[in-house]
Amino acid sequence: MQVRVKLGKFQLLLDIQVGLGLGREVNFDLFPLLCLAPGFRHHLSTQEKTPQICVVGSGPAGFYTAQHLLKHPQAHVDIYEKQPVPFGLVRFGVAPDHPEVKNVINTFTQTAHSGRCAFWGNVEVGRDVTVPELREAYHAVVLSYGAEDHRALEIPGEELPGVCSARAFVGWYNGLPENRELEPDLSCDTAVILGQGNVALDVARILLTPPEHLERTDITKAALGVLRQSRVKTVWLVGRRGPLQVAFTIKELREMIQLPGARPILDPADFLGLQDKIKEVPRPRKRLTELLLRTATEKPGPEEAARWASASRAWGLRFFRSPQQVLPSPDGRRAAGVRLAVTRLEGVGEATRAVPTGDMEDLPCGLVLSSVGYKSRPVDPSVPFDSKLGVIPNVEGRVMDVPGLYCSGWVKRGPTGVIATTMTDSFLTGQMLLQDLKAGLLPSGPRPGYAAIQALLSSRGVRPVSFSDWEKLDAEEVARGQGTGKPREKLVDPQEMLRLLGH
Repeated sequence: MQVRVKLGKFQLLLDIQVGLGLGREVNFDLFPLLCLAPGFRHHLSTQEKTPQICVVGSGPAGFYTAQHLLKHPQAHVDIYEKQPVPFGLVRFGVAPDHPEVKNVINTFTQTAHSGRCAFWGNVEVGRDVTVPELREAYHAVVLSYGAEDHRALEIPGEELPGVCSARAFVGWYNGLPENRELEPDLSCDTAVILGQGNVALDVARILLTPPEHLERTDITKAALGVLRQSRVKTVWLVGRRGPLQVAFTIKELREMIQLPGARPILDPADFLGLQDKIKEVPRPRKRLTELLLRTATEKPGPEEAARWASASRAWGLRFFRSPQQVLPSPDGRRAAGVRLAVTRLEGVGEATRAVPTGDMEDLPCGLVLSSVGYKSRPVDPSVPFDSKLGVIPNVEGRVMDVPGLYCSGWVKRGPTGVIATTMTDSFLTGQMLLQDLKAGLLPSGPRPGYAAIQALLSSRGVRPVSFSDWEKLDAEEVARGQGTGKPREKLVDPQEMLRLLGH
């Protein structure tokens, strides 16, 4: 018979066998119904003292938030993820030639193995389940879903073939399912990257690294095939401001300077008067600028000079240039260059800004990659969102005007910082939530947690992927990589992943 199950706003039709007469619709409270399930009585007896918390997003922000929440001796944490696989930008953002950065996956795996933590992939919050439904099922909800969009350039020609976001390019070579069919055209001689942050340097490095150096990384098979055929010889990284304002870090710069088969192109004129200015800047910025300065103005040592002399590829930093237009080819069918406004700096310190001088110059190229920042999207109409800043309005991770709703990571503070920054930020959100729990500011009484969400998802034809399911996919990827000497061959098609799991 069909039984209508009701808990607050949850209303599900389930087919169960009970002796209440055929064809009769009965209103049930969810808990007595769930008590019919074997083994649920124990769950129910501990429910009263078990805070049920869910985290949306399984990247660094999600896992670090969960890790901190598990410091509560009874809390149960469910992590929801729209991809069938966990780890967010650690899997899909960190460059394939930076395997040491991915070691945090070991910490996240430990968290996922906790008896009070569960991972549920292949569940898109906002589509498969709403935030109000999560809030009904849990004592608290933390949004940690990151920044899955890119900032547009908002200049003419941006839509031309041959123009793409650095975010999509990174997703393509790292196996992000939505970018697997990007097929960038690398048949040109020159690529221009608009932006001078770590993502821009990652993209430049991947474009210029000899493919044989990438063969033993987890770069996707398809990307490696395209890079083998690449004709790109020169990569320009363009920034609106000067050497003192670059957003990349010294580690990434050093890698570029030492890149096999490539030489740097830096204009010494861009560095005039910089020696005096760097005396007052913080030490990390000072060390970075000194390295730039040495590379631009000093004669390289014999070994470096020989390496650069034989290099067949080159990369350069173009400072004081602001993109105005992507120039089309004569037939108008693709990008052929970028028109840049020459800028000068006004203001001091952090307030330094680039203003146009009135001069223009054109930089020919066949590929334009915009790397001017990531951007978060609103996840659900019920959640406040500042579209200008691209964040959820919050105070120390507490979402404004929505008790019991929290946020961490990039959706909380904007797309800045490294994994360690996100860790600190996420621990702070977790701390605020646990303080609110202790102060009695969260809903009292039992909440069903995943039991209610599982029933909802089942009624909607959604089959979640558990962490043990992910470990089967992980083993498959590792096995596929062994034949070619790679740490893994990433699965890039969600349908193939689900087929392998029998979903």
